[in-house]
Amino acid sequence: MLVFLFLCASFQMNAQKIYKELVKKHLFTLASDEMEGRKAGTPGIEKAAVYIESEFKKIGLKTFDGSKCYRQEFNKIGLDLFNVIGVLEGKSKKDEYIVISAHYDHLGVSTKEVIGDSIYNGANDDASGVTAVLALAKYFKEKDVNERSILFIAFTAEEMGLIGSNYFGTTVDATKIIAGINIEMIGKEASFGPKTAWLTGYDRSNFGKIIQKNLKGSGYQLYPDPYVNFRLFFRSDNASLAKLGVPAHTFSTTQIDTDPDYHKLTDNPEKLDIATITETIKAIALGIISMIDGTDAPKRIQLTEAEMNGRKKKKK
Repeated sequence: MLVFLFLCASFQMNAQKIYKELVKKHLFTLASDEMEGRKAGTPGIEKAAVYIESEFKKIGLKTFDGSKCYRQEFNKIGLDLFNVIGVLEGKSKKDEYIVISAHYDHLGVSTKEVIGDSIYNGANDDASGVTAVLALAKYFKEKDVNERSILFIAFTAEEMGLIGSNYFGTTVDATKIIAGINIEMIGKEASFGPKTAWLTGYDRSNFGKIIQKNLKGSGYQLYPDPYVNFRLFFRSDNASLAKLGVPAHTFSTTQIDTDPDYHKLTDNPEKLDIATITETIKAIALGIISMIDGTDAPKRIQLTEAEMNGRKKKKK
């Protein structure tokens, strides 16, 4: 127990090495007009993929499943699609995997301009999440404490119905995936106040309680999803793994019920709080450490057939 507490304290101090400058660089690059809204199957998302690949290479991640590159290619809608996956191989438990993910696609370019703007930059949704994936990849590579292997994944075509993450789910042995950490829309302060985030599907596993345990004393707090009527647990890429039994959940901070920029042309990087993104990334790094180092394994998730097929439960 003393060793674990020491490790947590050490991580809390070292998490300060996730710098705001790097966070801002990733965010403003991925959400720039040059990326043309990152719609799946367009030249814009190709530019985003090249950027993510270059960062994975710079960090020193390996490719997934023996591939020659970081792309997991497949054909689904007729324009080729691909997830971008980097691997940080584990040590004593390298055949057990932790997935850290976000979707890098968005809505592309609008046919109508609003105040001279026609590009859906998707800064919060979900350049902020991909920024977190890249920052965490660099952080854990440098820390070199992962007993389990980590898959850092930028999923494609989430906006088209979780297409990229659903495909990924068909290519893996889900029993070997210990946990899925999905990150979406962490660019604005949560309704709970500074240094807080919320987690989808909190009551479906003990994943959230493990995070809260690891965050104790850090000054950062995690809450259950306050927007249960939005069914967000089933609407982000965590769902593709959760339906396979993986304890996969999504971290977010945005007040989704009142956010004026969600799926709007106004979702620009200038509107986001770099400090909120940075502090949330630090909290995720600390919160998942006992899963990364092999200490904890969240309970598996069980979904009903109706839930897996996207239907609501019928009232008795």
